Amino acid sequence: MTGIIEKPRHSETSNNSYSTRPNDMNVLGVVDFADCDQCSPYPNRWSSIRDHISAPAAEFMGAFILCLLGCGGNCQANLSANKSVSASPAGNAVTSNLSWAIGLSLGVWISANYSGGHVNPAVTIAFATVRGFPWRKVPIYILAQLLGALCGAGVVYATYFKAIDIVEGGSDIRTIAVSGNLFATYAADYLPSVSAFFAEFIGSAMLLTGIFMFTDKKNGPLPAGVLPVGIFFVILGISSALGMDTGAALNPARDLGPRILTAMVGYGGAVFNFRNQYWLWCPILGPIFGMIVAAFFYDTMLYRGLESVTNRPSEEAERHHLHSCARTKRNEVAGIV
Repeated sequence: MTGIIEKPRHSETSNNSYSTRPNDMNVLGVVDFADCDQCSPYPNRWSSIRDHISAPAAEFMGAFILCLLGCGGNCQANLSANKSVSASPAGNAVTSNLSWAIGLSLGVWISANYSGGHVNPAVTIAFATVRGFPWRKVPIYILAQLLGALCGAGVVYATYFKAIDIVEGGSDIRTIAVSGNLFATYAADYLPSVSAFFAEFIGSAMLLTGIFMFTDKKNGPLPAGVLPVGIFFVILGISSALGMDTGAALNPARDLGPRILTAMVGYGGAVFNFRNQYWLWCPILGPIFGMIVAAFFYDTMLYRGLESVTNRPSEEAERHHLHSCARTKRNEVAGIV
């Protein structure tokens, strides 16, 4: 019968029981389900479950790596500057920026083939707004990114809490100015609120522009593995040039996840009360609006792909296309006859 995989033939006298045919396990072990259109794409039960959770799991892992390396870089550079912690500093602003750049690069690398490598709620919302990413996937992506960032920051805190105790002056003392700002971002004292918002807006717009630039086929097809490297240089440039004012959050999950962590471990409500809910209007809304505006600008001025809302055909263009196709097909049929 067609549509059924033919099993290896054995002698007519062989027993049909698997227990008497040990070599059959070797045969089954090399079956490639991808080569058969009629076979199930899931060789076992777990593979079916994994297919449904791999995208949010990839976003979780990407955000986890981002905050593990980024917050870890902040802690190492700043805590080691205290003589009671380290005889000599083990980092500086450059190593902190490199840590965030490497963290985002690896986060994108691990998640790109499974979820698209957003690792950032603002990126997810921008793609849903402008590039047709399904809105039904947005909540689970954002939740996964937030939990990943929270857990990554949690691992860093567990690694450095003894050093934080020394720098703060005790295990029961936790202040934003000394160690809280190593996890979440806070605007500099001299910076007006509107300038803080603009810093996050423009930095996030630049990050989204870099993402669109690297993934635009008009700029040439990227070799495998080049996108994360490009993202590394973009985030390194942004954090090195625009990071002084607000810490360059550029990512709502990267800020809110560690901020929640600090509230849980003793920094209290001060992490949310800073500058009249700074956590909401600057590191969350700033990146979201910045990336949406950048996405519309890039697609309006440069992008040609049909998945963009700026390039969707009008009704008139669709009617003309259908009419032209029908006429072409009629001509082809007439020519064959």
